Amino acid sequence: MCANCRAFVTVDDKVCPYCDVPLQARAVDRRNPSDILGIPAHRFTTTVLLLINAGLYVGTTMYSMNATGQGGFLDIDGQTLVLFGAKYPPLIQAGQWWRLLTAGFLHGGILHILMNSWVIFDLGAQAEEFYGTPRYLVLYFLSTIGGFGASLWWSPSLSVGASAPLFGLMGAMLALGVKNRHTALGSAMRSHYTQWAIWGLAMGLMTGMRIDNAAHIGGLATGFAFAWIAGTPRLVESWADRVWKVAAAICVVITIAAFGLMVQFLLSVQRGSE
Repeated sequence: MCANCRAFVTVDDKVCPYCDVPLQARAVDRRNPSDILGIPAHRFTTTVLLLINAGLYVGTTMYSMNATGQGGFLDIDGQTLVLFGAKYPPLIQAGQWWRLLTAGFLHGGILHILMNSWVIFDLGAQAEEFYGTPRYLVLYFLSTIGGFGASLWWSPSLSVGASAPLFGLMGAMLALGVKNRHTALGSAMRSHYTQWAIWGLAMGLMTGMRIDNAAHIGGLATGFAFAWIAGTPRLVESWADRVWKVAAAICVVITIAAFGLMVQFLLSVQRGSE
């Protein structure tokens, strides 16, 4: 049915034959988009993010083993993490703002990245399915900055990990459950993700575990606030959805710029050590 004149049209029509208005994709196709490179559409963005994390982990492992003679595949030394963009307050305060982003793609050990990747693989797909790719990208971007921004304010310690945006995704799903608290689905989501959040924060209080709870709380709060304001996309694209696409593109560009500055910093340190 044409959204403009409400006339019935065929699935092959690109323009309404009655009012000459271009037709949008069918609602069923928007709900269930086709696979991208063999990857389900609702997992594609999450898969790309996890591949970036894995690539950086391999890169930091190789650098740690070859350049510093420290660390290894199971554990990355702190010096390498600082060079690759970890949250390190003295350098952030010196103007290296990009660390608030790059820190979210780095991990300190094999168990660290495996645990975060395992949770994000499922949680990210759920969040993208409910919020759509543009909002999902902005959510991931802001939760990373919000998480490490809180960590910067709270702690002078070195910090890395995708758990900041992970908690942001958790906060977004929790917001969805709270907004729809009068429905069975909303009630189930609120209960489920509240338990996840409590369990995750409790892990950070366990003695002997190097967990940045400030980043977790910052990511959780940022994700919840963002999702509460942003809402979910409608079946028929509106002007707001187009705005979110622009916002997502801006976030991607800023993230690429952050990694560019990280590479520039790394190369400058290498040149200085020669």
